[in-house]
Amino acid sequence: MFQNHYMTKGISSEIPFYLQNLMWIMIDRMETDKKDYLQIFELSKVFAEGKVFQKIIHRQEQPEYEKSITILANEDNIVEKKVYVIDDMSHCTMLLAEEY
Repeated sequence: MFQNHYMTKGISSEIPFYLQNLMWIMIDRMETDKKDYLQIFELSKVFAEGKVFQKIIHRQEQPEYEKSITILANEDNIVEKKVYVIDDMSHCTMLLAEEY
């Protein structure tokens, strides 16, 4: 599951490569026995101690799973989007929620 990675034009143009890569890694390293065919990522901006961070919330519905990470980022590179990763067993596609 979650092999043969593909992405839509929206992902390619709006999500920096390091975030794309990080989301694939988060899927690979999930701490659950079963991965749902639909993975959901919510990318947002967080301010703390006068600094700007990129927050990534990763979740799935069945079985329920959620993990979030926050990384220091340049404010110009912050992304505020919802991203889906859908696995249809032959390939796995990363797309913006508005492309669904």
